[in-house]
Amino acid sequence: MKNPLIDVRDQRFVLFEVLGVDSLTQYDRFSQFDHNTFEATLELIENICVNECFPHFADADREGCSFNAGTGEVKLPESVTKPLKAYYDAGFIGMNESPEIGGMGLPQSIGAAALEFISAAHQPLLMYGALAHGSMKLIAKFGTEYLKKTFAPRMMAGEWGGTMCLTEPQAGSDVGRMKAKAVKQADGTYRITGQKIFISAGDNDYYPNIIHPVLARIEGDPGGTKGISIFIVPKFLVDENGNPGKRNDLKCIGIEHKMGIKACVTCTMSFGDDNNCTGYLLGNEREGMKIMFNMMNDFRMGTASQAQGVSSAAYLHAASYTKGRLQGTALKDMNNPSAPMVPIVEHPDVKRMLLWMKSYVDGQRMLVYSMYYNMDLARVLTGDAQKEAAGLVDFLVPICKAGCSDRNVLITSEAMQIFGGYGFCSDYPIEQMMRNSKILCIFEGANGIQGMDLVMRKILMNPGQFNYSVFKKRILASASDARAGGVDEKYIAPVELGVKRLDEYIETMKGWTGKFMFGQVLAGATPFRKAIYMLAIAWMHLWSLAVAFPKMKSFTGDLKDTELKKFLAENSEAAFYYSRVLTARFFITEEFPPFFGMMDALSGDEWTVLEAGEETFPGTVEL
Repeated sequence: MKNPLIDVRDQRFVLFEVLGVDSLTQYDRFSQFDHNTFEATLELIENICVNECFPHFADADREGCSFNAGTGEVKLPESVTKPLKAYYDAGFIGMNESPEIGGMGLPQSIGAAALEFISAAHQPLLMYGALAHGSMKLIAKFGTEYLKKTFAPRMMAGEWGGTMCLTEPQAGSDVGRMKAKAVKQADGTYRITGQKIFISAGDNDYYPNIIHPVLARIEGDPGGTKGISIFIVPKFLVDENGNPGKRNDLKCIGIEHKMGIKACVTCTMSFGDDNNCTGYLLGNEREGMKIMFNMMNDFRMGTASQAQGVSSAAYLHAASYTKGRLQGTALKDMNNPSAPMVPIVEHPDVKRMLLWMKSYVDGQRMLVYSMYYNMDLARVLTGDAQKEAAGLVDFLVPICKAGCSDRNVLITSEAMQIFGGYGFCSDYPIEQMMRNSKILCIFEGANGIQGMDLVMRKILMNPGQFNYSVFKKRILASASDARAGGVDEKYIAPVELGVKRLDEYIETMKGWTGKFMFGQVLAGATPFRKAIYMLAIAWMHLWSLAVAFPKMKSFTGDLKDTELKKFLAENSEAAFYYSRVLTARFFITEEFPPFFGMMDALSGDEWTVLEAGEETFPGTVEL
């Protein structure tokens, strides 16, 4: 099986050697599983993604989705429907859900590996299944018995789809300004009217029915986010036999023509044009935002996985290309015009580019998997340990969502640079990956929103900065483990110093808020979020050093230079640990130092951002 998507050896390293996912089987929730079960699941994931999803990746982009303005129907190409069926047949949608609602009950950390793989193989495809899964979970958790019985099982089985209908033309990130309205009827249902935009998987011909969670304001309820409720609005109303019956009063009125993820249809949806759109209240009135954030939080985590998957695929494609592309001569032959050409992987600058990409791909894999692993721990532990695990997950969500998606844009760009002119063409999938990458910075809460969420909700408004204290505690524990494992102090000290600088800046922000200087806090939110992401990746590499360095030394001993190179060429396990150690050393010593410059800038007293007014920026209001 040729796998150009994910380094499965590194997956196993993170899951089983660093995180110790096998230990979850000691708890009742996961006691039916063992290491062999996890391995079999990972092998199935790899097989489906490599052999049944990735071969359709390019065709799906070229073919895209079509919209019939006359009928309002959306058609998906076979390059989407065929791998989507394979996705469902493999049970991906319910792998982490309780068997009580038709799932497999596997740990979230194993699910993280699946998310990374499917994203690497066919990123737009994932969104259909993810949206169906996410909306199903809302119904299973907050729905009435009727909703749970009628909709959730068909969605879990992969028969019916789902969406998330939040954004409106005048209300993007400012959700409180939405105009969608709900009017209660005598039978307890609601009449929904309004328009939603940017609705991924909003309509298509694959699913016989699509179930829409729709945010709307009940007539008479207050403005802002506190007055918003959420409703389940099916494309087709369900008859007494549980099958799609009468068409509900909703329709797709257009699809977006996008830079990327062309295989995932993005719809403008209109509800209640004939004032006959039936919706069912989910949860209680005016709980819409609280309920929707259950789905939104999962999707932000999933966005991090998508970014990581695409980054991994871009890096591995680039690495493979460098080993077959002949250009230039070896350094030792640079003055010999007749010397044979060598693969470009031998050139120092190309090595630097590859190592740069690898350092983020490896670090992000650990960070994202760790977030999901702590979700697992939060479900099986009790007391303070449970609280810490849940707090760390909450803290990591905006860091992972924004950090991984930002970096994904840069990684795909660097991969294209390695391919040169070929990368800019459609001969290779890099240009498609690069086009697909940018949306991950935008949807599920734009990355600027993630920065504000991090500094306000996750730090300053978090009682006693508990979540940050857990993050800090875990970093310092990894530093201690690294020392115990014989890791050189020069790789430990910078990470510890990074924590100290965060402590100082958080105290500065607390001082600003005490003086109502929120402009400084918010102007620095995104730079701070980027800085803390850098520290999080450095932490991951320090953690990996604590595990990989002793194992590497057990293989290599005191071997150096030619003897070491020869030994690594003959021993793949030794080479793996050596690679992990080398990558961590590179990140901490060459990529992490700018963190301190970022913190210096944040801590300064030059706030030009707050001085800038409209006059600073030329341009017209008409576009």
